Amino acid sequence: MISLFHKPLSAFALHKQLTQQFSSKHSVQMARSAVDETSDSGAFMRTASTFRNIISRDPKSQFPAEVGRYHLYISYACPWASRCLAYLKIKGLDKAITFTSVKPKWERTKETDEHMGWVFPASETEEPGAEPDVLNGAKSIRELYELASTNYTGKYTVPVLWDKKLQTIVNNESSEIIRMFNTEFNDIAENAALDLYPSHLQAQINETNEWVYVGINNGVYKCGFARKQEPYEEAAKQLYEALDKCEEILGKQRYICGNTLSEADIRLFVTLIRFDEVYAVHFKCNKKLLREYSNLFNYTKDVFQMPGISSTVNMEHIKRHYYGSHPSINPFGIIPLGPDIDYSSPHDRERFSA
Repeated sequence: MISLFHKPLSAFALHKQLTQQFSSKHSVQMARSAVDETSDSGAFMRTASTFRNIISRDPKSQFPAEVGRYHLYISYACPWASRCLAYLKIKGLDKAITFTSVKPKWERTKETDEHMGWVFPASETEEPGAEPDVLNGAKSIRELYELASTNYTGKYTVPVLWDKKLQTIVNNESSEIIRMFNTEFNDIAENAALDLYPSHLQAQINETNEWVYVGINNGVYKCGFARKQEPYEEAAKQLYEALDKCEEILGKQRYICGNTLSEADIRLFVTLIRFDEVYAVHFKCNKKLLREYSNLFNYTKDVFQMPGISSTVNMEHIKRHYYGSHPSINPFGIIPLGPDIDYSSPHDRERFSA
């Protein structure tokens, strides 16, 4: 019971109290990283994100869209975080919303346990492409989750959309963050006219996202993190059926939902750009390489060459993370030298009308 004689709580303190109460009532033991998310059958089973608040253009909302209020924590290695960064760049929000990237390779997040996860460098010069956490002084992404909720027991994932004012996590679900970036900041976005989720395409985008996620985005992980032959083969079969479907679609139109760029393209791209460099080797997705698919390969180059997108792809971080952070898959952490694909080379996608 709350005493009527207690000093009123500030908005920040009240938010903290409510967050902690929610966590204590609703916390469940979850995997601390994707490597742990394997069922008894040997199949990879991804758990859901937990912070699901929404930023709104309504100035009276709990999390209103404001210049300088929010900060995005990412890893260049992570495809889910990279699609949020892609939105930040192509919508022209990188002046309104700051971002920080962690180091590519997982490290110990605390001295007191064995958890390996995303950490910040100690200085600006320690790790090219990564920065210390100047906002909160956190040493790891894990510390941000513990700042936001003292009883948090889930995964310590990126992306993290952070509220500087309330000093908490707004959202850690990339599919929701990109929708916010698409519409809720249009009053302050430099490229507000770009709508990657237009009303007339929403049903098609939703349907495409579903089979692309199941077969490709999450499909490569189901291949890579499988611990038995049968679930691996099932995932690989589903993966290549989805890639073949994309190849067929992209033989008829420039983008996956027509001849205009959409949310579905960004979501597909972040997996494709990692495919030959990482997934083909590390996750055993080697039945057919991306560059053996004429339409898919040129499509990937097309999206990569859009203004702002190439800056979201740090292949050194990508390769160092995957090959260096999963010792159960690659115990010696050896990073393959190739294939060093030039995604800035010419493509043939202009043959479709814009």
